[in-house]
Amino acid sequence: MQGDFVQFGPNGERAEGKFFLARPGRIRFHYLPPARVDIIADGKSVSVKDRKLQTQDIWPLSKTPLRFLLAERINLTSDANVTSVSVEPDLVTVTITEDTTFVQGKLTLIFDSNTRELKQWTVTDAQGLDTSVAIYNVEVGKPTNAKLFEIDYLANVRQNQR
Repeated sequence: MQGDFVQFGPNGERAEGKFFLARPGRIRFHYLPPARVDIIADGKSVSVKDRKLQTQDIWPLSKTPLRFLLAERINLTSDANVTSVSVEPDLVTVTITEDTTFVQGKLTLIFDSNTRELKQWTVTDAQGLDTSVAIYNVEVGKPTNAKLFEIDYLANVRQNQR
């Protein structure tokens, strides 16, 4: 799957770009300028890379909300703490809450009620701040380049040696 996205941050800031997704576990968000980050998941880890500063932070995929979106099969009845489901004529909203040692917050998934396609998600962090991502111009079944999902782990070694 690939397409375009627009992201709204907790302070109203807006960023947009392209995303590429290959389940299980792989996604890339390439932000268009003036944003300067790329977010990459390679199946094990998630990297947030700052292209301008040449830095990156890496977290285990299993400790991020992306694990729900990138699972081979999403099973909300056993893999998640679903705290609410709202069904409207055009949308279905599912809210997942997490309160673990590493992750605290909420993930809200919004699906088209007719097609069941994911349209938007909102991550609410431990401070109650929301970041929302809407996807559009989505193409399914299109081949993606495996290199899009490669994380440069050696960059972290170089970064930590500075």
